[in-house]
Amino acid sequence: MYSETMIEGAGGLMLATRTWRPDGQPRGVVVAVHGFKAHSGLFAWAAEQLTARGLAVYALDLRGHGRSEGERLYVEKFSDYVEDVKRLVEVAKMREPGLPVFVLGHSAGGVVASMYALEHQTEIAGLISESFAHVVPAPDFALALIKGISYLAPRLGVLDLKDDDFSRDPAFVERMKSDPLISHAAYPSHTVAEMVRADEQLREGFSKLTLPVLVMHGTDDKVTLPKGSKLFDELGGSSDKTLKLYDGYAHDLLNDLGREAVMNDIVDWTTRRLQPAQVS
Repeated sequence: MYSETMIEGAGGLMLATRTWRPDGQPRGVVVAVHGFKAHSGLFAWAAEQLTARGLAVYALDLRGHGRSEGERLYVEKFSDYVEDVKRLVEVAKMREPGLPVFVLGHSAGGVVASMYALEHQTEIAGLISESFAHVVPAPDFALALIKGISYLAPRLGVLDLKDDDFSRDPAFVERMKSDPLISHAAYPSHTVAEMVRADEQLREGFSKLTLPVLVMHGTDDKVTLPKGSKLFDELGGSSDKTLKLYDGYAHDLLNDLGREAVMNDIVDWTTRRLQPAQVS
C-alpha cells in the first residue's frame, strides 16, 4: 500500500513524505533519507523490495528538495535536516507502534541519518549508511574555501553533481536527467558548508555511536569516497557494526546495476536485528 502526505518540519516548513506498507502487519520499519540531487521517490524500487519482505518504508523529501517546501537546495542549519528526520521517525512510530525502526541514509542523507542516530540512538534499532558523504573528492583547502565563501556569498553555487556518476544503469541516469523533481542547479555554498561542518562534528562523534550499524559503499563511487565509510567503520563505537564494499558499484547502490545484492544484504542485516518474536 502506497501513500503520500505532508508533515510539518522544523520551523513549520511542510515536507512531502511517501509511505510504502506491506499488505499484512509489518514486522519492522525503515525510515529512508535521500541525499543531494534526489528525492524520496528514488527509493521506490527499494521500498517495493522491503515491503515484499514485511517492512514498512517511510521517506521524506528533504527541505528544498522534491515536493517539500523551502528554498531550493538551501538549508539554513544542518540541524534542520536532522530535526525533519526526527519528526518523520516520530510519525512512523505513531503509525507503527511497537515496531523496531531502522534509519537508512544515502550520501548526504547518510550524514543526516548519522547525526540523527547520534542524538537518538536509544530510540531506533539500527542505522544503515549507504554511500556515506563523509569523504568527498575535493581537497581540504577547497572545503575550507567553501566554508569561507558561505559567509560572503551563501547562495553561490559551488557543487554541481553529475548524473552519470550516480549509477551504471543508463535508464536510471536518463530518469535523473528528466525528473522534474530533481534540480540541476549547483548546490549553494552555505548548504555545502553546513554539510562539511556536520561531517567534522560527526567525526568527533563516531566513537559514541553504539547502536547496530551497517555501512555500505561502492568501490567505484565518484561522488563520495569509500574511504569515508571505512573510517566510519573503523572509528565507530558499536560492537555490532558491518562494513560492506561493492566492487565496481557507483554512488546510488539501490539504483545501480546489481542492486539486488545490496538489497539482500540490507534485508539479511535488518532481519537478524528484529526482535526474535518478529523473525519468521
